[in-house]
Amino acid sequence: MDFVKMQGLGNDFILVDCLESGLKPEDIQPRAVSLCDRRFGIGSDGLVLVCAPNTRDADLRMVFYNPDSSEGMCGNGLRCFAKYAYESGRLPRDQFRIETIGGIVDVALEIEVGRGEDFGKALGVVHAVRVDMGPPRLSRQQIPMLGLPSERVVDEILAVGDQEFRVTCVSMGNPHCVVFVDSVFDVPVESWGPQIEHHPVFPERTNVEFAQVLAPDRLKVRVWERGAGITLACGTGACASVVAGSLAGRSDRKATVELPGGSLSIEWTENDHVLMTGPAETVFSGTIGL
Repeated sequence: MDFVKMQGLGNDFILVDCLESGLKPEDIQPRAVSLCDRRFGIGSDGLVLVCAPNTRDADLRMVFYNPDSSEGMCGNGLRCFAKYAYESGRLPRDQFRIETIGGIVDVALEIEVGRGEDFGKALGVVHAVRVDMGPPRLSRQQIPMLGLPSERVVDEILAVGDQEFRVTCVSMGNPHCVVFVDSVFDVPVESWGPQIEHHPVFPERTNVEFAQVLAPDRLKVRVWERGAGITLACGTGACASVVAGSLAGRSDRKATVELPGGSLSIEWTENDHVLMTGPAETVFSGTIGL
């Protein structure tokens, strides 16, 4: 199997072009755990697969598997997917639509023309990617989270063991539980993260963001990703943090989100769409036996 290793703010992925290889997602999913293993496999925070869309409304379909082989949604993975789609020559234009498990998203590319050494087929290199993540899902039913289906979860107390957290919950095509703290450096993410992820109130588990407000337009966030653990960045988590900050009256609708791997620009627009802008990079390519 040929693959490309890519990363967005240190959130790294194994990308496989299923249209090129002839492989199907079900061929690759059983190997997700071993492929993502950093000692015995390639090592990554997940698998990004390039597939044919199921609808005429999209140009390509992204299938994403977490390191535990569960299927999910991934904002940083979307930016890497978009960079590959352009630079490989599969979609040689600066705007297109991607089908995901969370719905169809629009992407727009910032391209540095005249450089194309990454894949050798494009007119330039993608410098940054803006992804329209669509509207956030805010009701318990949409997240999903137990309780009154139509109710929003904003600054609500969640008891976890002998701890109580004030949480605001959002879905960006995947569930997120945002906890605002005084300092992200004082948070034992490796302890609190999995306890919240597996809390019975989340029937499909949840991603967890610990967010510190530096200014109304700047957040610092550390992430515990569902099925992956601590990662250097999470695109959907950055989006969820800005939405949660606005809902709870803690931040503006447009903010820079500082993650351990770098920063993302997030805007929750007046038409209810969340825009995420940030980089994506190619690390290396290779071949591995299935």
